Amino acid sequence: MKELINDITAQLKVAYPEDEARALAWWIVEESTGLCRSQLLCDCKGTKNISNLQEIIARLLHFEPIQYIFGHTLWCGLDLKVNPATLIPRPETAELVEKISNIKYQISNCRILDIGTGSGCIAIALKKAHPEWQVTGMDISEEAIKVARENARRNKVEVDFRVADIFSDGIGDFDIVVSNPPYICEREKSSMRPNVLAYEPATALFVPDNDPLRFYRRIAELKLGKFLFFEINEAYPQELSDMLAELGYTDIQLTNDIYGKPRIIEGRVA
Repeated sequence: MKELINDITAQLKVAYPEDEARALAWWIVEESTGLCRSQLLCDCKGTKNISNLQEIIARLLHFEPIQYIFGHTLWCGLDLKVNPATLIPRPETAELVEKISNIKYQISNCRILDIGTGSGCIAIALKKAHPEWQVTGMDISEEAIKVARENARRNKVEVDFRVADIFSDGIGDFDIVVSNPPYICEREKSSMRPNVLAYEPATALFVPDNDPLRFYRRIAELKLGKFLFFEINEAYPQELSDMLAELGYTDIQLTNDIYGKPRIIEGRVA
């Protein structure tokens, strides 16, 4: 087993830092064999004959995300299908889910709206945490909604996923609105990794340099719920706080992510 992991790591090191290459090596072997690491360390029978190993390595050397290669990812205790129509869920977004799941406000028959749901990760995680909540997820992408609906089935929850556009469609009324909208400015592309730029959906990532708060502003203006939660670009916490205050929101709070960067903002409709 050690020899196999070292061999895969050596091949991947030409494109990835060594620690990341080794983590990918373990991921490949665990996924391909259906065995966890402890099982592999105890018994490596059959692991040296992964039929498509070189194909997987070649795709990784072209910076294709491993989650897309295997077609799914584990996140927040969920097994989620992902493909190039959806973003790959990030750890920071799990923090957003945790914050809403632990919300101190007591709302009976709570109605949740997740705007720009993508793979449905936020909506499904919230429904898992609170089966009594009525959860809706919306996205402008029909392909993303197809993935979200499949993910709801995979994780045995009922979520109302729908195709809708916040700039043109009527949406409805809710208690809590959450969104992780596109927030990366075009000028930031040069600092991003090729696996994100080449494979993840640009429409779910980028906003014009001259209007970085476009989606936040529109969602906040609609005032679809009593409480609003956003995942945000670390570069604009003050601008977002000021915008929400100007629109009449109160109890505005910023929360840093695990890396110490401002990542979540919340507000309440007065």
